[in-house]
Amino acid sequence: MTRSPRTGGARTARARSGQARTRRAGTAYGWGAALLAVSLLSALPAPQARADAPALSIVGNRTQPVFSRADAVHQQVDVETEVDSDGDGRRDTVRMRILRPRETDAGLRVATIVEASPYWAGGNDVRYHDVDVEVDGLPPGGRPPRGARVPGLVTPYESQPAAHGRQPAAGLTAASLPWPGYTDNYFLPRGYAVAQVDSLGTGGSTGCPTSGGRNETLGAKAAVDWLNGRARGWDPQGRPVGAAWSTGDTAMMGISYNGTLPTAVATTGVEGLKAIVPISGISSWYDYYRAGGGVVAPGGYQGEDADVLAEYVHTRADREVCRPVIDRLTREQDRVTGDFTRFWQERDYLRDAGRITAGVFLVHGGNDGNVRTGHFGQLWEALKRHGVPRKLWLHQAGHVNPMPLRMEEWLDRLHLWFDHWLYGLDNGVLAEPPVEVEQSDFSWRRQSDWPARGTRDVRLWLNEGGLAALPGKPVRQTATDRGRTVPAEELVADPGATRPDRLVYTTGPLPAELRVNGVPELSVRASLDGSSPYVTALLVDYGTGTRATGGTVTDTSRQVCYGEGVPGDTGCAYRTRHRTETADFKIVSRGWLDIRNRHSIERESRVVEGREYRLRWAMQPQDYVFEKGHRLGVVLISTDHGHTLRHPAGTELAVRAGVSSVTLPVAG
Repeated sequence: MTRSPRTGGARTARARSGQARTRRAGTAYGWGAALLAVSLLSALPAPQARADAPALSIVGNRTQPVFSRADAVHQQVDVETEVDSDGDGRRDTVRMRILRPRETDAGLRVATIVEASPYWAGGNDVRYHDVDVEVDGLPPGGRPPRGARVPGLVTPYESQPAAHGRQPAAGLTAASLPWPGYTDNYFLPRGYAVAQVDSLGTGGSTGCPTSGGRNETLGAKAAVDWLNGRARGWDPQGRPVGAAWSTGDTAMMGISYNGTLPTAVATTGVEGLKAIVPISGISSWYDYYRAGGGVVAPGGYQGEDADVLAEYVHTRADREVCRPVIDRLTREQDRVTGDFTRFWQERDYLRDAGRITAGVFLVHGGNDGNVRTGHFGQLWEALKRHGVPRKLWLHQAGHVNPMPLRMEEWLDRLHLWFDHWLYGLDNGVLAEPPVEVEQSDFSWRRQSDWPARGTRDVRLWLNEGGLAALPGKPVRQTATDRGRTVPAEELVADPGATRPDRLVYTTGPLPAELRVNGVPELSVRASLDGSSPYVTALLVDYGTGTRATGGTVTDTSRQVCYGEGVPGDTGCAYRTRHRTETADFKIVSRGWLDIRNRHSIERESRVVEGREYRLRWAMQPQDYVFEKGHRLGVVLISTDHGHTLRHPAGTELAVRAGVSSVTLPVAG
């Protein structure tokens, strides 16, 4: 993409100055004279920028692309953290790789966009846990035996191009090497540094991976601290190094695990973290590997758990040092009860949402079965409760990068977000509607909140004859569990057929389209008799239609050049479009409950087989339009083949129709 010369009338952003924060003494770590000198110098007031010093170019309250990506400075730093998670007596370090404008060596101070990840160095071969369990989930006395372990490991749910350890080819500089993603092509020329951080226990970092544990949060936080002069760092030769070129103002963004770490770090309230962009990120690890008191896997990854993910990303040198840590994950994650224990409390970022001071641009796919929609829904509500500045994009795809789906709009919104929070530009980004939702026809709707204002709860009763606005006669209906071998997609098909392995409740043909946006909730009177403790609810759209599946298709005829290229990276990308399929139905949302946890996800209660209990649980939040003429359905089963543990078949699920209901959040 051709770069325009710096505009003559552009106003110049002033270099940020002021007192650098005094570093704490490091006598326990034996600072040398050179490091002490660096510390003393960094405590002096920063010099005022010279009139001829390089500066940002800002036109129309936007940073302009005037710096060269190809001439960027490449820097590698090992940053000291606050923790010793591998127990070797030394504080863990995280490896940070940085690209910044060449002008930062001549006095330009810039903000930094950080992507912390456990994936930069690739991963290991691992196996799934066995999910076909033989234990009785509803034994006499109500509680299963403690201490049981399921052997085995799992294949990861995501991989990324490894940047770790690359060396420049002949004739190339380190800065001209391709950098994963697009932030270097687009944002570095506009006056941003970009950085990768190896999460603890991965790549060039030390410490141990813990799948969302506190040490991982503090590991990624150390990068923000170093950029603000509060943490020590060393170059590859072991020499102390600071970030004199940094304003201290930092953003964090990423997808999946990389989109989880920004939220984790933001909940520490760390000074200097001004903006985060969590894309398909986890807000509570319990809700990633558990649900409703039961072991429930992310979609497509049956048998994955915290220990197997940690084993996959465990790519640091000297891996044996972390074996006790990963073994402890296996013990403490508890694949027997599925209770919300202290292990999961440590990995619950929602409890500290009130400490977030960064502006949050939240992005999620409505068809993301991996990091389910509950993660964005509960984080969004927590941000609202605490008055955190926020923005939401909810698209129709699954666990994907939204950039190529809506490239120009995405880069525009992201640019405004970073310019506002990192450079203080009054560009109106907070004045526009904070929520954008992609509709079923792939058009976009802007609105002031989510769920949409005016949304009301509509209660439908699960009657013997189907879903209705009024309760019917109480009738006991039963289904025999076959989920161990039969997927839910097969169980919900053909709702008019008589099947003994499911209970189906549908409306008649809808007289008008119906938009459900929010969290559907169940109140069901039911009993279980057998070995499976699960009750699963499925919200289904019955009617032939062409719908998004969650996947995307690359359109190789439509390439867009969005930034400056370097050898091996053109700064261009192909657009993608939604993958669709025409089918007679679609599972819109799911919800699971372990009947032993009907009172609390923190502890089990005794279950008497065959006794009816009032069960209340939620499905995953959704923004979905049921078309006119379609039927809305609720299907109840026990085992969900693709998600829950699979106990021996044959459990009888009995539901009292007429006194059971579903409550839907309906817009308009």
